[in-house]
Amino acid sequence: MWPMLVTSLVSLTVIFERLIWWTLAQRQRDPEKLEKVYACIKKGDLKVASGLARTSEDPILRVIWHALNNFYASPEGALHVAAELEIARAGRFIMVLDTIVTLAPLLGLIGTVTGLMRAFFKLGNTELSEAAISGGIAEALIATVCGLAVAVVSLVFLNHFAGRVAQLQLEIQNACTNMEGLFNSLGKKESLDETPISAAA
Repeated sequence: MWPMLVTSLVSLTVIFERLIWWTLAQRQRDPEKLEKVYACIKKGDLKVASGLARTSEDPILRVIWHALNNFYASPEGALHVAAELEIARAGRFIMVLDTIVTLAPLLGLIGTVTGLMRAFFKLGNTELSEAAISGGIAEALIATVCGLAVAVVSLVFLNHFAGRVAQLQLEIQNACTNMEGLFNSLGKKESLDETPISAAA
């Protein structure tokens, strides 16, 4: 039963940590500032846009800030690297819950087998008692129930957090697409501005 207890404690710890993280992340979202940043980029005010994004805790604005901070180096590369970091941060401990979903029923099955083995061992004892046999069977059933309960709770929150990560990933991908389009338009504008008058004539 000790492995099952440890597994349940790990699962609860991860669930509470992720619930707190997602609650804080939701409060940090700032769609109004995001629109201001887009407007500044469209105008070509990259410094102002970078200043707005730098002071934000919104994950999408953090991705945009990394791109703006590397605008004259590799903005697209900075976008993708920052996006991967944000998605990895949002999906932290997902694999732990995934492992517990598979591991908990197996631990419960082991407890079931050991409980039944103890009950059958008592059958060969000359001092046979119904309490000893029923105790082994009860242990087996409790182990099964605990394993399934931990797996079910972990699975529910695993799917919930995975859905949140997928939604954030979609939003970040949309932001990256928008930024790439804005960068391309800025690059074309700069190229037109740098074109000699004689060549344009």
